[in-house]
Amino acid sequence: MARPLLEVTDLRKQYQARAGMLAALHGRTRSVPAVDGVSFGLSEHETLGLVGESGCGKTTIGRIVLGVTPASSGRVVFDGHEITALRPRALRPLRKQMQMIFQDLDAALNPRMRVRDILREAITLHHRLEQTEVARRTSELLDQVNLKSAKLASFPHELSGGEKRRVGIARVLAVGARFIVADEPTSALDVSIQAQIVNLLRDLQTRLGLSYLFISHDLEVVELVSHRVAVMYLGRIVEIGPAERVARASRHPYTSILWSSLVEKRSDEVARNGAAAWGVFDFERPGQGCRFAPRCPVYEAAGRPAICTDPTSEPTLRDVGDGQSVACHFPLAR
Repeated sequence: MARPLLEVTDLRKQYQARAGMLAALHGRTRSVPAVDGVSFGLSEHETLGLVGESGCGKTTIGRIVLGVTPASSGRVVFDGHEITALRPRALRPLRKQMQMIFQDLDAALNPRMRVRDILREAITLHHRLEQTEVARRTSELLDQVNLKSAKLASFPHELSGGEKRRVGIARVLAVGARFIVADEPTSALDVSIQAQIVNLLRDLQTRLGLSYLFISHDLEVVELVSHRVAVMYLGRIVEIGPAERVARASRHPYTSILWSSLVEKRSDEVARNGAAAWGVFDFERPGQGCRFAPRCPVYEAAGRPAICTDPTSEPTLRDVGDGQSVACHFPLAR
């Protein structure tokens, strides 16, 4: 089997937060686990979808694997290079191969620069080229993202949401990226424009051999574009496997409820799976044992077995067949 393009092993990221008013007076802090022991691999030309509720650590993982945010511990290996151990100068040659499509359309583009200058800056960031070559490359990028040449003179505020997203994609391609973290690339766009952006990303992957870590709340889009899907809950991956299997034959109760709650065609399943029974919980203080137990209908139906809340028996990912792995003491039946 070919070596994965990206290997993430036991990745952890903790942030320090005040532990309360009294603790603040004494300067004490507590650790908040944003990412807590995440491992996965990504092959060349593959799309791995990363889903979960807000605050589960998806974007943090994307930033860590690109070397933008330092990890607290763990390893990130890109194309044979362990980037978690590299200093910024040593990481620079790899940055042109690893890029991010940012969620915020406005913050991602310099409002004072015209589109031609945004692309020119990206093209010349890692390459010394003659102006004629820059012009040729700019024209090529516009063709690749289906933008008219007239948009080169536009400022970001003069572009539609879809056009801004296309410029963002063109800028990533201009650098020479082969691995792209797409952070909510279809957010804040009309449904018809979302479809165009999804089709564009898929087409670029086929033509240019790109690999994506696709972060999104839109589960239908994730299922459509991803080869595999990883589902996160409170900083950990609870299920990972082929996109169709995870979406349509999920083995973790959380995955089942997540798809049932957010995909309209399965809305009738919400009541059957007990999604309405979810209680209030604290993202910053995960429970011991299985972190999903306080909200899990299977845990309740089984009479709250002690193994689910035993701090010494926190479930870890295990192979359950059909390419799926699940972190659950009582995985759902096929």
